[in-house]
Amino acid sequence: MSKAGTFTARRKAARLLTRDLRRFGLVIFLVSGLINILALTGSIYMMQVYDRVLTSGSIETLIALSILAVGLFLFHGGFDAVRSAIFVRLGARLDRRVSPLAHRVSLDMPRHGFTAAEAMERARTVDTLRGFFGSGAPAAIFDLPWVPIFLGFVWLLHPVLGVVTLAGAAVLAALTVVSELLSRSLTQTARNSMVRRNIAAESNTSNADVIAAMGLGDRAVARFMKANDDHLETHTRTAATGAAITSLSRTLRMVLQSALLGLGAYFALQGQLTPGAIIAVSVASSRALAPIDQVIGGWRNILAARHAYRQLKDTIQQCVQEEGRFPGLPLPKNSLSVENLTVASPATGRVLLSDVSFELKAGQAMAVVGPSGGGKSTLMRALAGIWSPLRGAVRFDDASLAHYDPAMRGSFLGYLPQEVNLFTGTIVENINRFGSGDESAVYEAASKTGIHRMIAELPEGYDTQVGAMGTALSAGQRQRIGLARALFGNPFVVLLDEPNASLDAVGERALNDTIRDIRARGGIVIVVAHRPSVLAAVDTVAVIHGGKLAAVGPKETVISSRGGQIFTTVSGDGAQRTAVAADAAV
Repeated sequence: MSKAGTFTARRKAARLLTRDLRRFGLVIFLVSGLINILALTGSIYMMQVYDRVLTSGSIETLIALSILAVGLFLFHGGFDAVRSAIFVRLGARLDRRVSPLAHRVSLDMPRHGFTAAEAMERARTVDTLRGFFGSGAPAAIFDLPWVPIFLGFVWLLHPVLGVVTLAGAAVLAALTVVSELLSRSLTQTARNSMVRRNIAAESNTSNADVIAAMGLGDRAVARFMKANDDHLETHTRTAATGAAITSLSRTLRMVLQSALLGLGAYFALQGQLTPGAIIAVSVASSRALAPIDQVIGGWRNILAARHAYRQLKDTIQQCVQEEGRFPGLPLPKNSLSVENLTVASPATGRVLLSDVSFELKAGQAMAVVGPSGGGKSTLMRALAGIWSPLRGAVRFDDASLAHYDPAMRGSFLGYLPQEVNLFTGTIVENINRFGSGDESAVYEAASKTGIHRMIAELPEGYDTQVGAMGTALSAGQRQRIGLARALFGNPFVVLLDEPNASLDAVGERALNDTIRDIRARGGIVIVVAHRPSVLAAVDTVAVIHGGKLAAVGPKETVISSRGGQIFTTVSGDGAQRTAVAADAAV
């Protein structure tokens, strides 16, 4: 993306995040001014009571002043409630507007080499920012510009007391700067350590079965506790630093309050100040320093909100960069071509596949074979648009996959990953991809994969809940439901990464029938296979070895050119051996 485009994306991201705050900022500022002006009610009331009511002994004056003060306090509380409600609603509006974008980016992060814990951390930034709006920190920030009202009030009562109050405010402001300097690096370190701890927890949870089967519980907990101890150490230092600065600011406020009372009493003895003014100075000075004290006390929340804002800004920028795809491209129906495709791992940057080129026409099916780690799954991820090519292109009817709107891909592309995880929901929701398509299309996809009978025998049929990640079903059932999901809607290109890994003989026959059906209707199938049985349904074979395309062409030609040996596995001692494709499969 060009520099001009990046700058435009950043501006758009910033506008999207601050749109409501800019729209209502003036209203909040003016309401904050009214709140702070009305906050002088207590000081003025105390002055009148001590200097007028006590000297005159007038009960009527006391009642009138009290009624007026109560009314002003009610207005103060009302405006404060209105401001708090505005902040809460701003947080909710921001959440509704930004959450879909943040979640979309968090969905993309794992396929670019990030862990699920890191992706969830990005998604939680919206909660952090919304929580910040619901806290008292924004109100304190909007109160800061109105601190001079109280400083001026104290100054009018006595210039020396005004200078002392101003000095106290300056010291507290300096503490805020110190808090920023000390907390910035500590907060970032604590956040990184928390992510590492969450990654360790996620790793243990994902391998719960292995941990239970092999008795690795103690070791898994020890690994987690090491990461947790690092997080606790940094978190404790961060919290201790913030708590120390907060305690110091409160101590300084108490010292300042006592100093103002003492000086007020001295000036009262000198006849320069009335007793009521002493109380008024104490109340007004306390109100003047309160916003600064609140900012210091909530500095960790402010730092977290600032970090969340920056991450969300980056998140929206990434979404903006993805705009500009052409939604008017027709659905492909003729060919799939790969041109000099080179793909690198998003996590390490290491090239896994290089200079791969081939072309398939409608009605063809290609088996991709080769040793484990050779680059077969990398090819499938690139063909599905999961990983972006480092060089080269994947084209559907001469149009690059990158030019298609991602929302269109499901209309012409079906994908079955090597490890099948189902969405939490029902079987029908998993097959129709949480859409509202024709139920007959769900039945058609289930029938083609041979699982309709299995589903019909379940107590709740197609409405059966699959459980979290599909754990309520067997591996074979998950794989066949995943296959039905890939076939839903009769997509033009179907990508199958080891679809028979968990299938029995009946399932493999159904898989081959499915491949033949796709070819018969003019579709294209690319299937990664380690078993010769899949060759019976394909007409083309590609051999990938060491990230290179070793051979590609008609099935009989490739098998013949390689002496019938195209399936490579690894024996127990590490030596490579080859398996000859069975004649029945060919």
